[in-house]
Amino acid sequence: MSEAKKIRLGVLDQSPIRTGATGADALQESVKLAQATEKLGYQRYWIAEHHGSDGLASASPEILVTRIAAETKSIRVGSGGVMLSHYSPYKVAENFRMLEAMFPGRIDLGIGRAPGSDHPTAQALAYGGGIGVEHFPTMISDLSGFLTDSLPDEHPFQRVKARPFTESTPPIWLLGSSNYSAAYAAHFGLAFSFAHFITAFGGDAVVRAYQDQFQPAGTLEAPKTNVGIFVICADTEEEANDLMTTRDLFRLRADKGELAPVPSVEEAKAYPYTDAEREHVAQSRARTIYGTPETVKAKILELSDMYQCNEFVVLTACHEFEARLHSYELLAEAFA
Repeated sequence: MSEAKKIRLGVLDQSPIRTGATGADALQESVKLAQATEKLGYQRYWIAEHHGSDGLASASPEILVTRIAAETKSIRVGSGGVMLSHYSPYKVAENFRMLEAMFPGRIDLGIGRAPGSDHPTAQALAYGGGIGVEHFPTMISDLSGFLTDSLPDEHPFQRVKARPFTESTPPIWLLGSSNYSAAYAAHFGLAFSFAHFITAFGGDAVVRAYQDQFQPAGTLEAPKTNVGIFVICADTEEEANDLMTTRDLFRLRADKGELAPVPSVEEAKAYPYTDAEREHVAQSRARTIYGTPETVKAKILELSDMYQCNEFVVLTACHEFEARLHSYELLAEAFA
């Protein structure tokens, strides 16, 4: 791919909580990061949803979307994503119609199938109304219908309207890392965001399947994709590797069910890894992109060729907020 081809960049923010900081600190850092990346030319700012975690602060993306949209001017703001299986599609449609009414033309509605939590937490979320992930395809259809006032005549809720009325509706992005998500996005005519930072192998085939199977059943006339990637960009390779150590330990602990804050570089370097844990870290690093701006740019251009996609939403997490912000600055400069 020619480097002249424009790469579009967005942000995927999990609101990481640093060791020694609070959830309130993490949420305030999300607002600061959104303001900074808007000035840097990033085009989207998506908020992830995670529950019951001492390491990730955003349990309710629609609330943080409201704050960030109010504190910015032009960047698109949305969920990356709402874990739809926990909620009423009608209520999600109402929330995002509200957001669209307040910030017209700037809201994205990203939805996902994963629980964003452990099993007991997922059960607590479902208590009182959830009908289970097995109904996810129906929930996608209902959400789209409520959002666009297009439920079929035979639908039991056809007369129920999500309000307030808005002239425009937020585009729906289905987030996923599997053929199932790609198939749902294609069937319902939705945009598709592939999570490369979760599944690094075979993603190009998943995206091609989505594009090949796409049906213009929704508001899109043609398939639309972006790719979610984890990136740490630093001035030197050594610094990037040091920053990655905090991600290594955070990810290892999370995969073991330890939902702890993001450790410092010093804590991460002092951790006594077993051989099995080192192998796990090596496998996790295969899903990440890190290094100097030149190294990172080259790897993203390779992914753009592989996925035949020129839009990426970038997840960056490390202990120091300044290093995290600098990573986004260097990445924006690399593709300026």
